[in-house]
Amino acid sequence: MSSTAANSPAATTRKGKTSKQNYVAQRMGNNRGSISFGTIHKEADVTSGVMLNTPDGYHQMYMDIDGPRKGWTTFTGPGKFQVECGRSLEESQSAMMINAKNGDIHIVATNGKIRMQATDIEMIAIGEGGSKGNIRLEATETVSVKSKKFMVDAKANYSIVTSGTGTIIANSILKCYGSIFAISDDSCALKDSKVGSQKIQREANAS
Repeated sequence: MSSTAANSPAATTRKGKTSKQNYVAQRMGNNRGSISFGTIHKEADVTSGVMLNTPDGYHQMYMDIDGPRKGWTTFTGPGKFQVECGRSLEESQSAMMINAKNGDIHIVATNGKIRMQATDIEMIAIGEGGSKGNIRLEATETVSVKSKKFMVDAKANYSIVTSGTGTIIANSILKCYGSIFAISDDSCALKDSKVGSQKIQREANAS
Protein backbone atom coordinates (compact mmCIF):
# COMPACT_ATOMS: atom_id res chain seq x y z
CA MET A 1 0.00 0.00 0.00
CA SER A 2 1.37 3.40 -0.93
CA SER A 3 0.37 6.97 -0.11
CA THR A 4 1.46 9.97 -2.18
CA ALA A 5 0.74 13.70 -2.18
CA ALA A 6 0.76 15.69 -5.41
CA ASN A 7 3.64 18.18 -5.84
CA SER A 8 2.37 19.55 -9.15
CA PRO A 9 -0.90 21.26 -10.14
CA ALA A 10 -2.32 18.20 -11.94
CA ALA A 11 -1.25 15.00 -13.58
CA THR A 12 -2.19 16.30 -17.02
CA THR A 13 -0.62 18.16 -19.91
CA ARG A 14 -3.80 20.12 -20.67
CA LYS A 15 -3.74 23.79 -19.71
CA GLY A 16 -6.33 26.49 -20.17
CA LYS A 17 -8.54 29.01 -18.39
CA THR A 18 -10.79 26.24 -17.08
CA SER A 19 -8.03 23.75 -16.17
CA LYS A 20 -8.18 22.76 -12.49
CA GLN A 21 -5.13 22.91 -10.23
CA ASN A 22 -4.42 21.75 -6.69
CA TYR A 23 -1.40 20.75 -4.60
CA VAL A 24 -3.14 18.57 -2.03
CA ALA A 25 -4.29 15.52 -4.02
CA GLN A 26 -3.61 12.20 -2.29
CA ARG A 27 -3.77 8.61 -3.51
CA MET A 28 -3.56 5.23 -1.79
CA GLY A 29 -3.57 1.99 -3.70
CA ASN A 30 -1.80 -0.93 -5.32
CA ASN A 31 -2.07 -2.93 -8.53
CA ARG A 32 -5.58 -4.10 -7.54
CA GLY A 33 -7.22 -0.74 -6.93
CA SER A 34 -6.88 2.74 -5.48
CA ILE A 35 -8.68 5.51 -3.63
CA SER A 36 -7.72 9.11 -4.18
CA PHE A 37 -8.80 12.50 -2.87
CA GLY A 38 -8.69 15.73 -4.86
CA THR A 39 -7.69 14.03 -8.12
CA ILE A 40 -8.13 16.07 -11.29
CA HIS A 41 -9.74 14.24 -14.21
CA LYS A 42 -7.72 13.62 -17.37
CA GLU A 43 -9.49 16.45 -19.21
CA ALA A 44 -8.41 18.82 -16.39
CA ASP A 45 -11.91 20.31 -16.15
CA VAL A 46 -13.22 18.62 -12.98
CA THR A 47 -11.80 17.80 -9.55
CA SER A 48 -12.98 14.63 -7.84
CA GLY A 49 -13.38 14.84 -4.07
CA VAL A 50 -13.21 11.04 -3.80
CA MET A 51 -12.28 8.64 -6.60
CA LEU A 52 -12.26 4.83 -6.52
CA ASN A 53 -10.51 2.99 -9.35
CA THR A 54 -9.68 -0.57 -10.34
CA PRO A 55 -7.23 -1.65 -13.07
CA ASP A 56 -10.24 -1.88 -15.41
CA GLY A 57 -10.74 1.62 -16.80
CA TYR A 58 -14.51 1.06 -16.91
CA HIS A 59 -14.82 0.20 -13.20
CA GLN A 60 -14.83 3.45 -11.22
CA MET A 61 -16.64 5.70 -8.76
CA TYR A 62 -16.33 9.49 -8.80
CA MET A 63 -17.64 12.13 -6.39
CA ASP A 64 -16.88 15.34 -8.32
CA ILE A 65 -16.81 18.70 -6.57
CA ASP A 66 -16.32 21.40 -9.23
CA GLY A 67 -16.41 22.22 -12.93
CA PRO A 68 -19.27 21.14 -15.22
CA ARG A 69 -19.92 18.06 -13.04
CA LYS A 70 -20.01 19.78 -9.66
CA GLY A 71 -21.95 17.63 -7.20
CA TRP A 72 -22.09 14.62 -9.53
CA THR A 73 -21.72 11.07 -8.20
CA THR A 74 -20.86 8.62 -10.99
CA PHE A 75 -20.52 4.85 -10.91
CA THR A 76 -19.31 2.91 -13.94
CA GLY A 77 -18.78 -0.83 -14.20
CA PRO A 78 -18.37 -3.47 -16.91
CA GLY A 79 -20.51 -6.02 -15.05
CA LYS A 80 -23.60 -6.11 -12.86
CA PHE A 81 -24.55 -3.29 -10.50
CA GLN A 82 -26.54 -4.78 -7.62
CA VAL A 83 -28.29 -3.19 -4.64
CA GLU A 84 -30.02 -5.24 -1.94
CA CYS A 85 -31.74 -3.78 1.08
CA GLY A 86 -34.75 -4.13 3.38
CA ARG A 87 -34.00 -7.54 4.86
CA SER A 88 -34.74 -6.36 8.41
CA LEU A 89 -37.80 -4.22 7.52
CA GLU A 90 -41.52 -4.99 7.59
CA GLU A 91 -43.56 -5.26 4.37
CA SER A 92 -45.35 -1.95 5.05
CA GLN A 93 -42.09 0.02 5.38
CA SER A 94 -40.22 1.77 2.59
CA ALA A 95 -36.96 -0.03 1.82
CA MET A 96 -35.51 2.22 -0.87
CA MET A 97 -36.11 5.76 -2.08
CA ILE A 98 -34.77 7.55 -5.16
CA ASN A 99 -35.74 11.21 -5.01
CA ALA A 100 -34.75 13.69 -7.71
CA LYS A 101 -35.40 17.09 -6.10
CA ASN A 102 -35.25 18.69 -9.54
CA GLY A 103 -34.83 17.20 -13.01
CA ASP A 104 -35.72 13.93 -14.68
CA ILE A 105 -34.95 10.32 -13.80
CA HIS A 106 -33.81 8.20 -16.75
CA ILE A 107 -33.76 4.40 -16.60
CA VAL A 108 -32.37 3.09 -19.88
CA ALA A 109 -31.58 -0.44 -21.01
CA THR A 110 -29.81 0.21 -24.32
CA ASN A 111 -29.77 -3.43 -25.36
CA GLY A 112 -32.07 -5.24 -22.94
CA LYS A 113 -35.39 -5.26 -21.09
CA ILE A 114 -36.66 -3.32 -18.09
CA ARG A 115 -38.67 -5.52 -15.71
CA MET A 116 -40.73 -4.34 -12.74
CA GLN A 117 -42.11 -6.94 -10.34
CA ALA A 118 -43.92 -6.44 -7.05
CA THR A 119 -47.05 -7.45 -5.13
CA ASP A 120 -48.55 -4.16 -6.36
CA ILE A 121 -47.28 -1.53 -8.79
CA GLU A 122 -48.54 2.05 -8.62
CA MET A 123 -47.77 4.76 -11.16
CA ILE A 124 -48.89 8.26 -10.14
CA ALA A 125 -48.35 11.50 -12.04
CA ILE A 126 -49.04 14.72 -10.15
CA GLY A 127 -49.01 18.06 -11.92
CA GLU A 128 -51.06 21.11 -12.79
CA GLY A 129 -52.21 22.18 -16.23
CA GLY A 130 -52.41 20.14 -19.40
CA SER A 131 -48.62 19.82 -19.75
CA LYS A 132 -48.10 18.05 -16.38
CA GLY A 133 -49.72 15.21 -14.51
CA ASN A 134 -49.64 12.89 -17.52
CA ILE A 135 -48.61 9.26 -18.01
CA ARG A 136 -47.67 8.34 -21.57
CA LEU A 137 -47.22 4.81 -22.87
CA GLU A 138 -45.65 4.49 -26.32
CA ALA A 139 -44.43 1.38 -28.16
CA THR A 140 -43.13 0.89 -31.70
CA GLU A 141 -44.91 -2.48 -31.85
CA THR A 142 -47.39 -3.85 -29.30
CA VAL A 143 -48.82 -2.83 -25.94
CA SER A 144 -50.28 -5.98 -24.40
CA VAL A 145 -52.42 -5.82 -21.24
CA LYS A 146 -53.56 -9.04 -19.55
CA SER A 147 -55.43 -9.04 -16.27
CA LYS A 148 -58.46 -10.40 -14.48
CA LYS A 149 -60.10 -6.98 -14.59
CA PHE A 150 -59.27 -3.93 -16.71
CA MET A 151 -60.92 -0.75 -15.44
CA VAL A 152 -60.78 2.69 -17.07
CA ASP A 153 -62.38 5.75 -15.47
CA ALA A 154 -61.90 8.92 -17.51
CA LYS A 155 -63.45 12.04 -15.95
CA ALA A 156 -63.51 14.15 -19.14
CA ASN A 157 -63.30 11.89 -22.20
CA TYR A 158 -61.58 8.87 -23.69
CA SER A 159 -60.66 7.94 -27.23
CA ILE A 160 -59.69 4.67 -28.91
CA VAL A 161 -58.37 5.22 -32.43
CA THR A 162 -56.85 2.95 -35.06
CA SER A 163 -56.14 3.36 -38.76
CA GLY A 164 -56.65 -0.39 -39.17
CA THR A 165 -59.23 -2.79 -37.79
CA GLY A 166 -60.95 -2.31 -34.43
CA THR A 167 -62.51 -5.20 -32.54
CA ILE A 168 -64.59 -5.36 -29.35
CA ILE A 169 -65.55 -8.86 -28.14
CA ALA A 170 -67.51 -9.90 -25.07
CA ASN A 171 -68.15 -13.65 -25.00
CA SER A 172 -70.72 -13.16 -22.26
CA ILE A 173 -72.61 -9.84 -22.26
CA LEU A 174 -71.61 -6.60 -24.00
CA LYS A 175 -73.23 -3.56 -22.40
CA CYS A 176 -73.24 -0.16 -24.12
CA TYR A 177 -74.91 2.93 -22.71
CA GLY A 178 -74.90 6.54 -23.80
CA SER A 179 -77.31 9.40 -23.26
CA ILE A 180 -76.90 10.01 -27.01
CA PHE A 181 -75.43 7.69 -29.64
CA ALA A 182 -73.82 9.26 -32.73
CA ILE A 183 -72.84 6.47 -35.12
CA SER A 184 -71.82 6.89 -38.75
CA ASP A 185 -69.89 5.22 -41.57
CA ASP A 186 -68.24 6.42 -44.77
CA SER A 187 -71.48 6.25 -46.75
CA CYS A 188 -72.52 9.60 -45.24
CA ALA A 189 -69.54 11.29 -46.95
CA LEU A 190 -71.63 11.52 -50.15
CA LYS A 191 -75.01 12.18 -48.57
CA ASP A 192 -75.43 13.42 -45.00
CA SER A 193 -77.89 11.79 -42.63
CA LYS A 194 -80.66 13.54 -40.72
CA VAL A 195 -78.53 13.67 -37.56
CA GLY A 196 -75.46 15.23 -39.19
CA SER A 197 -73.26 12.13 -39.43
CA GLN A 198 -71.15 13.77 -42.14
CA LYS A 199 -69.44 15.95 -39.52
CA ILE A 200 -68.52 12.87 -37.48
CA GLN A 201 -67.13 11.20 -40.61
CA ARG A 202 -64.94 14.22 -41.43
CA GLU A 203 -63.56 14.47 -37.89
CA ALA A 204 -62.76 10.75 -37.84
CA ASN A 205 -60.75 11.01 -41.08
CA ALA A 206 -59.09 14.37 -40.34
CA SER A 207 -55.91 12.93 -38.79
